[in-house]
Amino acid sequence: MSSRDALPPLACLRAFEAAARHASFTQAGSELHLTQSAVSRQIKRLEDDLGRPLFERHYEGLRLTPAGEHYFRVVQRLLRDLRDETARLRRRGDDRQLTLASSPTIASIWLARQLPDFQRAHPHIEIRILTVEDPHRLDLAEFDLGIYYHVPHEVDPTGLDAEAIFSHEDVAAVCSPAYLARHGDIRDADDLLARHTLMVVEDHYHDWLTWEGWYQAQGLRWHAPEHSLRANSFQLLMNATLAGQGVTLGWTRLLEADLAQRNLVQALPHTLPSRGCLSLLTPQHRHLTEPMRAFRAWVLNTA
Repeated sequence: MSSRDALPPLACLRAFEAAARHASFTQAGSELHLTQSAVSRQIKRLEDDLGRPLFERHYEGLRLTPAGEHYFRVVQRLLRDLRDETARLRRRGDDRQLTLASSPTIASIWLARQLPDFQRAHPHIEIRILTVEDPHRLDLAEFDLGIYYHVPHEVDPTGLDAEAIFSHEDVAAVCSPAYLARHGDIRDADDLLARHTLMVVEDHYHDWLTWEGWYQAQGLRWHAPEHSLRANSFQLLMNATLAGQGVTLGWTRLLEADLAQRNLVQALPHTLPSRGCLSLLTPQHRHLTEPMRAFRAWVLNTA
């Protein structure tokens, strides 16, 4: 038997790894853009090739067999190493490049303003920014480090370690001075709901940052606002807020520069401690390059 004959059907390994990770053929198919039946056929082909079952099918779902558990650990490690090496080669072997993943809002409002200081300290490192709204949708092979808001012990992205950049932060209602000049001062929380435009994020990833929750957590009386502007993009709403179109909830440390320069002001004196904190996300089991180590030390010490 040649070494090639000893290999399993390689096209089936991604389907097996995804199905084992999700304990579901359906979810694996959704991730791989395949039908549930196509994933099932690939698993069956792999099991036939190995001569043993990898899954036990139960009415409540899938469960790996002991052989499947061991094979899953091997396949997952090999695919992870292959992704990492492929990503490294796709960067044309340039070890000076650092790819930072972040949401569009954090990248534009905070990260872009901080990077000049880092680049002055490390002029040999080339920065590439990848914007993805939800860290759960990140491909671990496509970036080196991530900067996202993270709710500890609640929504941990798979395969990533999180370290807080800001240890404490408040959530406040903010607007532009131009908005107040046109619409008048906001007298209190009731006045905000009655006369002013609230920016509302329609995005499941930001469900923990809602106007209703912000009001209720502080014992303020809540009802649906008379006027609102809704979007599924926090970045769009923040840009609209800076342009004087309404009042939004924002993180005070993230918006520190705009508040200091009075591009934004607090619409009300009330603040609520943020459940999430701006965090540095590092792919687990990744070899840390020199640019990764330099940026990690800089961002954790500077912020």
